[in-house]
Amino acid sequence: MSKKIRTPEVDELFSAIASLNTVEECYKFFGDVCTANEVLSVAQRYQVARLLEEKCTYQEIAEKSGASTATISRVKRSMDDGNDGYRMTFDRLNKK
Repeated sequence: MSKKIRTPEVDELFSAIASLNTVEECYKFFGDVCTANEVLSVAQRYQVARLLEEKCTYQEIAEKSGASTATISRVKRSMDDGNDGYRMTFDRLNKK
């Protein structure tokens, strides 16, 4: 990410997110903080990452998620050169 996002305000936001305990609490919080389209956009990127992790083709991912090839490419680049955040959550969810 080219912009530095580590600020006291972002720390506070992430602490608030980390305090959420259930999916229902997440719906309440993100329903207040984000628009429906913002939440759906992030959810789509997460689905794209999961499908990339499953080795689906771009065509399969586009069909299953409705994401554009540009979005798929951005998520792929993030998975290849990012902070391993997607894989961390995949590993944690797979352990459940």
